[in-house]
Amino acid sequence: MTMTDREHTVLRNVGRGHNDGEIAASLHVSEDTVRRHVGRILDKLGLRDRAAAIVYAFDNGVVEPSWTVGSAPIPAGPRTVDRARLRFAALGPLRAWSDGRPVDLGPVRQQAVLAALLLRPDVTVARQDLLSDVWDFEQPSSAVAPVYIYRLRQRLTPHDGQREAVIASDSAGYRFVSRGIGCDVAEWDELVGRATQAEQDEDLPRAVDAYSLAVALFTGEPLAGLPGPFAAGQRLRLAERRMAVTLAKLRLQVRLGDHADAIGELFPLTQSHPYHESAAALLIHTLHASGRQADALAVYRRTRQRLINDLGVEPGTLLCRAHWSVLRG
Repeated sequence: MTMTDREHTVLRNVGRGHNDGEIAASLHVSEDTVRRHVGRILDKLGLRDRAAAIVYAFDNGVVEPSWTVGSAPIPAGPRTVDRARLRFAALGPLRAWSDGRPVDLGPVRQQAVLAALLLRPDVTVARQDLLSDVWDFEQPSSAVAPVYIYRLRQRLTPHDGQREAVIASDSAGYRFVSRGIGCDVAEWDELVGRATQAEQDEDLPRAVDAYSLAVALFTGEPLAGLPGPFAAGQRLRLAERRMAVTLAKLRLQVRLGDHADAIGELFPLTQSHPYHESAAALLIHTLHASGRQADALAVYRRTRQRLINDLGVEPGTLLCRAHWSVLRG
């Protein structure tokens, strides 16, 4: 249904954060009249509440970009993001800092929406896809996503006119704008790329250093506590990448003859990942290279027994080769 000119005016004022009394005073009508207008606006646009109307007003150009909710207009013009001023961490619980101060990212579902955008930087995600990312089964109204986006923008975009919105929107959906923003996942990719290049250049100490810095970025389980299929999939993906990079670092340490430190990391690693055959095989090789044949054989026997008892499978080729290399000296 088409809105009247008066309803457009009311919606514009709602989008600017004005309450019913302020709107009534500016239009010279009663507050009851304003409330009736707001009710009709929500019905015509299929919106759930006033917060959804505010988001709609911003997303559809009803409110000019130079306005911020509940404040005077700010000057329009180019705005930039200072890398040192806004930073995110996802290799552990999801966190954010603005100007070095922690940012309250709100309830876990709201954080899960942010994570679904943050870990797909500069990619537009449709509203329905966002809901599917965060809710496993019964999904809420499609108006929920815009409300979460609105709240995240309020928390992450200070009203000082010096920083552009980190979440952009268009008719297709929402997009996290990564330009100039710090994120530990991006730093991880950069460090791993640096380590891979150093390894190709046979600069093994430099590769070990870069791999070590990458692993140190993890502060716990990635996206710990966040609900939804997207967060669950990212936790698995990032955990597998962490293990792969950790093993790559340890293999280089073994090549450099740093057996003691490698063994010191591999023992607890195989305890926390008892079915990871690559980690067990590397520990066996390293123990054997250190002259600890009995310990190497004990690791094989323990790992094999766990695989048989818990999973009902025999060790794979990699672990068997490590075992035979010890037996053959």
